Amino acid sequence: YDFLASSRFSWRRFLLQLALQATAMLDALTHENRETVLILDDTTIERPRAKKVELLARVFDHCEGRFLKGFRMLTLAWSDGASLIPLDFALLSSTDPCNRYQNATKVVDRRSCGAMRRREATMKSTSLLVPMLRRVLAAGTKARYLLMDSWFGLPAIISALCPLLPVICMVKRTPKILYGFGGKRLTLDGIYRELKKRRGRAKVLASAVITLNGGQSARLVFVRDRRKKDWLALLSTDLSLPEADVVRIYGKRWDIEVFFRTAKQFLGLEKGCQARDFDSLIAHATIVLMRS
Repeated sequence: YDFLASSRFSWRRFLLQLALQATAMLDALTHENRETVLILDDTTIERPRAKKVELLARVFDHCEGRFLKGFRMLTLAWSDGASLIPLDFALLSSTDPCNRYQNATKVVDRRSCGAMRRREATMKSTSLLVPMLRRVLAAGTKARYLLMDSWFGLPAIISALCPLLPVICMVKRTPKILYGFGGKRLTLDGIYRELKKRRGRAKVLASAVITLNGGQSARLVFVRDRRKKDWLALLSTDLSLPEADVVRIYGKRWDIEVFFRTAKQFLGLEKGCQARDFDSLIAHATIVLMRS
């Protein structure tokens, strides 16, 4: 218990170095034509009966559409389409002190890894994306694209991440977000109405080159939604990538959803540790990711 609760161990560096060894081994076995990708996503760690867990907060689960008691785990993983290896994560509380059931109570050295993790836990997740991606790439991780869900597919986030790695993500259909197309500022629905659709049962309905707020050019690919008579929009900052490849590569993002479910059901990510100390939660999450 004392080992897990120590604030001086750099669990992040240990996980990244171990993951680099694993990705190097798998990369040597992977054909050069297969695209290796980084996947960015988050999941909730629920602690419904907890009361005095350090930095425990009221967080929103966008999959279930409700608030719950626990944490959000922002994760960056590597995948070749067959295997997935987690590289880095951040265990997040709430940025609003009113939504926290407990604040940071443990006295630690401000220079220690535990203190840095506690400061990180109360920051916005969007402010952690660029440092996390830079840290992984600087360590030597090799990947061609960064995949994200629509929750991170905002123009400001895409513009900040695409200089580091080409981004492929799903984008939301909302009237609040506008893109430059044909000399006008239009929503996704407005752009879709302007395009000529493909006939028949084509999976890709249409595509268009648009401009983000920062002037970055990107390609929108509108695909048929198999669940209902509607469409979905994918965005790629790599304009040379064919439409079919954008859809195919984005399909690799599902690997991290399977990983989260496996880690919770079989590796005890949620229920495997009942500690109240935040350092212990970080250590437990790291060990679970190592076992995966």
